Amino acid sequence: MADLLWQKPGVAVDAQIQRFLAGDDVLLDREFFLYDIAASKAHAEGLQRIGILSEGELAGLLRELDLLADDFRSGAFVLDESYEDGHSAIEARLTQRLGDAGRKIHTGRSRNDQILVATRLWLKQKLARVAQLSREIAKVALDRAQAEGPLPVPGYTHIQRAVVSSAGMWWAGWAEAFIDDAVRAADTLKLVDANPLGTAAGYGVNLKLDRGHTTAALDFARMQVSPVYAQLSRGKFEMAALEALGSATLDLRRIAWDLSLFTSAEFGFVALPAQYTTGSSIMPNKRNPDVIELMRATHASVAAARTEIEQLLSLPSGYHRDLQASKGAIFHGFGRGLAALELLPALLANLEWREDRLRAAIDSGMYATDVAVEAAAAGVPFREAYQAAAAGADTAGQGRTPEGSLEARVSPGAAADLRLDELRARWEALAEYPQ
Repeated sequence: MADLLWQKPGVAVDAQIQRFLAGDDVLLDREFFLYDIAASKAHAEGLQRIGILSEGELAGLLRELDLLADDFRSGAFVLDESYEDGHSAIEARLTQRLGDAGRKIHTGRSRNDQILVATRLWLKQKLARVAQLSREIAKVALDRAQAEGPLPVPGYTHIQRAVVSSAGMWWAGWAEAFIDDAVRAADTLKLVDANPLGTAAGYGVNLKLDRGHTTAALDFARMQVSPVYAQLSRGKFEMAALEALGSATLDLRRIAWDLSLFTSAEFGFVALPAQYTTGSSIMPNKRNPDVIELMRATHASVAAARTEIEQLLSLPSGYHRDLQASKGAIFHGFGRGLAALELLPALLANLEWREDRLRAAIDSGMYATDVAVEAAAAGVPFREAYQAAAAGADTAGQGRTPEGSLEARVSPGAAADLRLDELRARWEALAEYPQ
């Protein structure tokens, strides 16, 4: 490992302690390395603007940072355990190539400042992806609601057959859910779109840093003004980002639950494309819906990541090394959450309803609510109408059809008045949000 910036003369570094201190930094910093390089370029430009670097030194640093990024992408440079972390690797490479000019790159910064801005840039990209995927999922659901609106589907409460529902209602529910998920992700992106570069370890530095320049250079919407708040926001912003992701993975989990039930032999309402199932390793007669089961499990990882960060934040103000652990949490939470969401648009676009099984599952009792509401509309007190409908539930379906039940469901948003135009207008408005 290269000499440590903070190492004191005469004090030996204990290898076991150093391994504990470093943790998974090198592995995790591979995820954030290119963002750290981008921030280092902006910082170098800022240093030149206040006279710390000459134009020639800046040109050399920018050139070498670009080369380092290229080498990292190609595999010619590997971030490994010979470095303490990604930031140390950048400085070591620049020092090796440029000498004193390379040593100047850390002026006015702390390692905490470096990872804070790198992860902030990374979170912006991930939240934009959550918003984009949520928008794609909502579009699939909207289109299928439009195309399949009248198709009767059994409606369940408490996992018991309840009323006649429709494919249009099922799809419209997911469309509106993921429109909200897209809005929440975009709004959270606006929250975290604040530049912490130049706040050092939370108290600023004795240099008139050009933070306005770095804010523009890194495409942040605003500068995070207070160095103290830059530290207070670390973890808080990560939790907000995971909560936005969690809104989408919660909806994903409930879709996956529906599909887990609907694809079972007992229901048989939905057929999945073959690629979304796997064969059993011991039971030759069956195919397993492994994809939707692992989708169902995904939210647990997102929720765990959020909880891990929340438990880190039982801290006084200022920087604390505990916050190092937040890197792993966002890496795993977003890694698993986005991987599952990315599979969902195509899955929803290609699943097939089995109409014969849907119709066969609609029994007489599922019209009892229609009977009760019709009697109430005719003037019978609802309690009496309800009791009479309950008593006659076994014959409530006589003379009725699923289509008739759906056509009579005229409350706003129900089967006969899906309001898909309103949902589509909201979906189209998502284009105005940051992507």
